[in-house]
Amino acid sequence: MRDIHCHILPGVDDGARDLDESLAMLEAAKRAGVTSIVCTPHCRDPYFDYDAMWDAYELLVAHADGFPLQMGFEVNHRKLMELGMQWAEYLHFDGSNEFLLELSSHCTARDFEEYERTIYELQGKGYDVIIAHPERYKAIQKDVSIAERLVRMGCKLQASADFVAGGRLGKEKKPAKKLFDEMLYRYIASDAHRPEHYHNLAKAKAMYRCRGAHVK
Repeated sequence: MRDIHCHILPGVDDGARDLDESLAMLEAAKRAGVTSIVCTPHCRDPYFDYDAMWDAYELLVAHADGFPLQMGFEVNHRKLMELGMQWAEYLHFDGSNEFLLELSSHCTARDFEEYERTIYELQGKGYDVIIAHPERYKAIQKDVSIAERLVRMGCKLQASADFVAGGRLGKEKKPAKKLFDEMLYRYIASDAHRPEHYHNLAKAKAMYRCRGAHVK
């Protein structure tokens, strides 16, 4: 099982605070059945430091005893607009064309006009756009057809296990279930920030493995 979204890199965002916690997360991931991880630190303020994040990745790789790790980012839309689209080539998953895009939790339906322009531009550059945790976005909570439109555009939707399984925040659980019922999700990922969050990945996998999404 490949976990495409987690905050396992030490000391770079609101995830693992140091290398010891990163390694504890890695062990928890293994117990949950994870066989490879994409490390996706926040590309947003106040955390984003490209060089420091790559340094943290290399440190973790050096201590991971060969466990398959891949560098990526959870790219906040506003931060991408601030940096400029030329940064996309540095922010996709290393070694693939996958691009994990985070939208605003408080977005409105009107905001999606801008988001869709960005998505089309990323797709035009050859990127496979994955939308992080759509269950968190208020516009989608109110109108699932927005998520349907994203899928029709070619986006892949990623559920966060903590929200799906009721771990970190409960309010996302109901819209997440609706998105599963409509078979709109492609991935379940941990979005883990602490070792204990991996319990919810195993739980979410058991709950939803036959609901239209798969854990890649």
